Amino acid sequence: MYLVAIAWLYVALMMSVAEASHPDGTLLGAVITFLLYGVGPLALVLYIMGTPARRKALRAREAAATPTDVTPGSGEPDAGGQPAAAAERGLVAPEREKP
Repeated sequence: MYLVAIAWLYVALMMSVAEASHPDGTLLGAVITFLLYGVGPLALVLYIMGTPARRKALRAREAAATPTDVTPGSGEPDAGGQPAAAAERGLVAPEREKP
């Protein structure tokens, strides 16, 4: 895949050199040619082609981050089997009565 990318950049570079060396060509036109015909499309194609590898690396990172000795229910907040703690007086606002 990288051989094709290098060849594409070579062709785009040669197009830019031809643009710059032509009597009616400009250096700005050569830079724009290289960016729009070479770097831009190549970056897009390499990004799209690299998506499966990035996804695989993300899954491997997530698999490595999860512990292997997980007890059942330990990931849930109230799975400890202990009763919920009672609220202390004065910390919870009383319910307002309707007139």
